[in-house]
Amino acid sequence: MSQFKTIDDLDVAGKRVLVRADLNVPMKDGKVTDSTRIDRTVPTLTELTGKGARVVVMTHFGRPKGQVVAEMSLAPVAEALSKACGKPVGFATDTVGDSARQLISEMNDGDIVMLENLRFNPGEEANDKDFTAELATLGDAYVSDAFSCSHRAHASTEGLAHLMPAAAGRLMQVEVESLAAALEIPTPPVAAVVGGAKVSTKMEVLGNLASKVDVLIIGGGMANTFLFAQGIDVGNSLCEQDMADQARGILETAEKAGCDVVLPVDGVVAREFKEGAECETVALDAIPSDAMMLDIGPKSIDEVTAKLETCKTVVWNGPFGAFEIPPFDKGTNAAAQAAAKLTKEGKMTSVAGGGDTVAALAHAGVSDDFSYISTAGGAFLEWMEGKQLPGVEVLRK
Repeated sequence: MSQFKTIDDLDVAGKRVLVRADLNVPMKDGKVTDSTRIDRTVPTLTELTGKGARVVVMTHFGRPKGQVVAEMSLAPVAEALSKACGKPVGFATDTVGDSARQLISEMNDGDIVMLENLRFNPGEEANDKDFTAELATLGDAYVSDAFSCSHRAHASTEGLAHLMPAAAGRLMQVEVESLAAALEIPTPPVAAVVGGAKVSTKMEVLGNLASKVDVLIIGGGMANTFLFAQGIDVGNSLCEQDMADQARGILETAEKAGCDVVLPVDGVVAREFKEGAECETVALDAIPSDAMMLDIGPKSIDEVTAKLETCKTVVWNGPFGAFEIPPFDKGTNAAAQAAAKLTKEGKMTSVAGGGDTVAALAHAGVSDDFSYISTAGGAFLEWMEGKQLPGVEVLRK
């Protein structure tokens, strides 16, 4: 991980600091329903204001596609941010217009102002030079605290860093350092857990990991595609039969690289997908034609747990089964609890990310026991694919 600049490299006292956060939070009836993303960016804002900076917060919300959409205004988010920071947050009704200029010109050291939704302006997603230059006139330095948007080269995530002194905020810093510890400079042996419904969405992830990690544990609906590719009849299970060749290709890549691929050896099957559905545990050669595999079975759980115990690092994305519906959450819960226990005992570094993963680990009760859980979705996946993220690359020294 080559060095990148952090807040420690900036002199911010009395300066206007543009902070790109990701405050694209869930909302209902004009109220923020989950403030996780807001809470995670508070330490950066508090540190900057504590050092006497005039902090201008920028974020996007939803997909207004360059149009002003009233219900995608950030006004309620500014209110929630004010509560989280314990101080007033001024709100500009535009991004680079009169309201923003006026409010920023009236700021005192330690004040916070938030700009309206960046994506109300088509120049944001287009990384338009003129829009970026206009944004740059509002500040003296730029801090990016939005790892979850760093896979996009937008004006506020990448463009600004070329025009002014730029650094990573504390959330971006911990995110990139945690990810580096898991895949760039990990302590071997390294395991990767990849689950979820479809192989097709994680093909590049699997391809990259198969040549990088020591153990690749595949779960969820995508495991069925691998089993099918090996000639196993998966009955009525979710399975992308047209991806069988690619699945075999991944297994070959893994074999050449000396990577041990772990697939289910038994499964929990049901005829219908609903809570309390009648289910049974079967061996792979006994999956009824009218049943679908909705979780891994006890033998598979034992094998996954045993494999995790031999590893020092785990990177995790996706569940082992339909964890939202008991009893099909057993596999995910057991594996997650095993990784959490090893982490707590100091035997493992565990890094996880992606929306369904965050939910699955919370459901298993281990959210606080992993070394790091990223709330980033697309950016986390692209990082697992081995891609360079423009919003991170631009901060490197």
